[in-house]
Amino acid sequence: MRRRDFIAGLGGAAAWPLAVRAQQRTVPVIGYLSGTIPRQPGSRDDLAFRRGLQELGFVEGRNLTIEYRSAEDHYERLPALAADLVRQQVAVIVATGSARGPLAAKEATATIPIVFFFGSDPVELGLVASLSRPGGNITGVTVLGRELLSKRLELLHELLPNVGAIGLIVNPNNPNTEPSVRELQALAQASKWRLHVVEARTGLELDAAVARLAELRAEAFLTATDNVITSRSDQLVALAARYRMPAIYQTRDAVDAGGLMSYGGDGAESTHIAGVYAGRILKGEKPADLPVQQVTKVKLVINLKTATALDLTIPLSLLGRVDEVIE
Repeated sequence: MRRRDFIAGLGGAAAWPLAVRAQQRTVPVIGYLSGTIPRQPGSRDDLAFRRGLQELGFVEGRNLTIEYRSAEDHYERLPALAADLVRQQVAVIVATGSARGPLAAKEATATIPIVFFFGSDPVELGLVASLSRPGGNITGVTVLGRELLSKRLELLHELLPNVGAIGLIVNPNNPNTEPSVRELQALAQASKWRLHVVEARTGLELDAAVARLAELRAEAFLTATDNVITSRSDQLVALAARYRMPAIYQTRDAVDAGGLMSYGGDGAESTHIAGVYAGRILKGEKPADLPVQQVTKVKLVINLKTATALDLTIPLSLLGRVDEVIE
């Protein structure tokens, strides 16, 4: 073999791995960052997110890869998980898990597009400049969260007008916790109710939190807006049943699982929009040009079977405002 041909062959061999990597990169990668429990395949939120992507022509395993990262309730792990996604040079980061997930993603990169969905004010948190013109590399979806807490407390008291003590479960690691507690304490004080606040930083602490409410003789409870808490509908419903304690939840998933009632938006709608936005960005649109969308529609859902099990009669005034009854 001539020396010139040999050298040319070496150059081609060296270039081959680069060509393979370039082909691999033709399949875009989404980094999915969550502060709570790992993704649950087949859940309403998971299916809604995939449906949003599919509407833009993206299907995981066919022309899209999704890298999932979960802090598993340990919010302090979010910065490292976000940095890992940045090192992998994903095309888009989808961030949830209360406000901590999006904030960690924004801190990790100013160039990779970020799509968030959560129940806080992104302008107040400094994530975006405004809802209509988010600017920078980040946009997303917000749902009504903290804004509905006082209404849930009022609905619970309307159902149980003679209760004197109500429990509130919060995650102290959530930046919304302090203002939420202040707001509900003021409402409870004005109405002469006792509000017992207990903390749960992880799913493991939920059992102890509800047990503590039972010790304090709380007659019902509600939860603050936090993914660590709201993502565990089955666990909360089982605890409420164990202690025969009426409760109102943020999402209808809890009522489907046997919870008494819920008042809030449809989380699946926000994940669907997040999927659509991620797909639009993969198609070439810029986050700065995609206004932050707000899911403002809320529903009151009541499970009559659970009410009967708790020997509760739903007042006609409340039944007249129910959007859906589960029998």
